[in-house]
Amino acid sequence: MEVRDLPEPRPGPGQVKIEVHATGICGSDLHIFHDDIDIPINPPVVTGHEFAGTVVEIGAGVENCSAGDRVTSETAYSYCGTCRYCAAGFYNLCPQRRTLGYWYNGAFARFTVVPADRIHKLPSSVSLRSGAMLEPLACVTHAAIDLTTIESGEWVLVSGPGAIGLLALQVARARGARAIVSGTAVDRDRLRVAADLGATQVIDTDAEDLDSAVAEITGGQGVDVVLECAGSAAAVDSGLNLIRKQGRFTQIGLFGKPVTLNFEKICFKELKVTGSLGSKRSSWHAAIELLAQGLVQTDPLISHELPITEWERAFGLFEEKSGIKLMLLPVR
Repeated sequence: MEVRDLPEPRPGPGQVKIEVHATGICGSDLHIFHDDIDIPINPPVVTGHEFAGTVVEIGAGVENCSAGDRVTSETAYSYCGTCRYCAAGFYNLCPQRRTLGYWYNGAFARFTVVPADRIHKLPSSVSLRSGAMLEPLACVTHAAIDLTTIESGEWVLVSGPGAIGLLALQVARARGARAIVSGTAVDRDRLRVAADLGATQVIDTDAEDLDSAVAEITGGQGVDVVLECAGSAAAVDSGLNLIRKQGRFTQIGLFGKPVTLNFEKICFKELKVTGSLGSKRSSWHAAIELLAQGLVQTDPLISHELPITEWERAFGLFEEKSGIKLMLLPVR
């Protein structure tokens, strides 16, 4: 990866050109950097897909926005529209889906061009800074609302207090659940943020036995739901131990490698287990509403804002788990 000068893009028919305000670094950007991600990539390509900005130019036939609109964009840049998944609204699973920042030039740049029907306008109460967090929030609402039933009063274990985990905590609370957030010693600052954002209990697994703590908190019943956000094999194993029979386990974090799993725990507990990939239209609508209503806060998660010329430092901070959400700002 490198910083490179490119010609300024122009929107074609049905496209919009957006001046990027800020772009978040996603864990998948690190997987791209290390070349260990299974999502199709078409290098050389401008990476970055968590962003918000202002429309500066529209292509022929665009009627859903105007120059000056504050927007963000879905990452599913293109998909077939006819397969069984697209027909059911799950275009995030389309075999022909090609993604912004993977296959098409993304948002680690001053300008990006996207299809007009992928954009979402930001409510007046949502800043461009907060809007840049809508894409990861939409991924979380897809996992925690579209794919997982969370009932009011239930116990939800969120493993991994990174940006995704802290968003998952807030979505679970917005559903009326009580949340336990677990992390390791390196996550202590993040666990404090989790407590500030309403976690019922935060647990540093290097200082406290997670099994005993969860048993005490839940009266020995175990948690109803696990939202695994760390992408850690140890966290998966722990979550399968701590979830009650007939509980729901949703894998959100990516591992970047094969992991070993004791599948008999799933059988013996009759668990409902699902993975989660990206987002779809309904999850974007939910994310925007949660943010607009103040039920989810994103500003407390933005810990660093660095110029894109310092991307190597920013990626290093991310891998060291320094801060929470790191934003890269375009050179103007």
